[in-house]
Amino acid sequence: MAVTSIANNRANIDHYEERVDMACAFRWAVKYNLHEAVANHFSLAVNEDGTQFLMNPNQRHFSRIRASDLLLLDANDPSSMEGEDAPDPTAWGLHGSIHRQCPHARCVMHVHSIHATVLASLADSRLPAIDQNSAMFFDRVVVDNNYGGLAFEEEGQRCASMLQDPKIKVMVMGNHGVLVIGHSAADAFNRLYYFERATENYIRALQTGQPLRYLSDEIASKTADEIENYPQQADRHMVEMKAILDDEGSNYRD
Repeated sequence: MAVTSIANNRANIDHYEERVDMACAFRWAVKYNLHEAVANHFSLAVNEDGTQFLMNPNQRHFSRIRASDLLLLDANDPSSMEGEDAPDPTAWGLHGSIHRQCPHARCVMHVHSIHATVLASLADSRLPAIDQNSAMFFDRVVVDNNYGGLAFEEEGQRCASMLQDPKIKVMVMGNHGVLVIGHSAADAFNRLYYFERATENYIRALQTGQPLRYLSDEIASKTADEIENYPQQADRHMVEMKAILDDEGSNYRD
């Protein structure tokens, strides 16, 4: 993308840098195979109380989403659903409810990624600490066992009620998929990436049929705290993802 074009976008589009980070996250969700056709949604709050948020337009493939494509919605204004490319009712029901009730959930990413969804399909959908990746989620995951069909307003409100504790960063949505939250697009996407890797390691370990080597709660908790406070990991991940897209000549910044 030309430098002059980038400069014009920065001047003419509200929340431009946030849009760029979100567009980058969508593109890398495809590269990491976290996406599902034209379903699933990411959202990012842009005002203080979290009720105004950016979200992908309805049924746009993640690989094509650009910064300027993102919709600016208001969780307290149902007329947001009347605009062009308005998100589908399930996106509004889930993300709108969370942004309305959980101001600490600045960024919300929901996908049906393969291994996290396999975990969500097990009778016991908890993720035990068996390695460093899974340990980083110790005591930070909640499991929703009440899948009731598509995530309209009622399910969105129920999910939001389970995310009130700011320590909870991930919701395993039983029989459905996974939802992660973060304080920024970089934070949420980094967490989404590592949760999928952690669940893949766990599922593959189960497939061996051999006994698992579990970490103690003490070590798992210590590891989770250390990783959460590790300097700039999520931000650096985002910087590198954007650099790779820029090197490829991607139009995600448009």
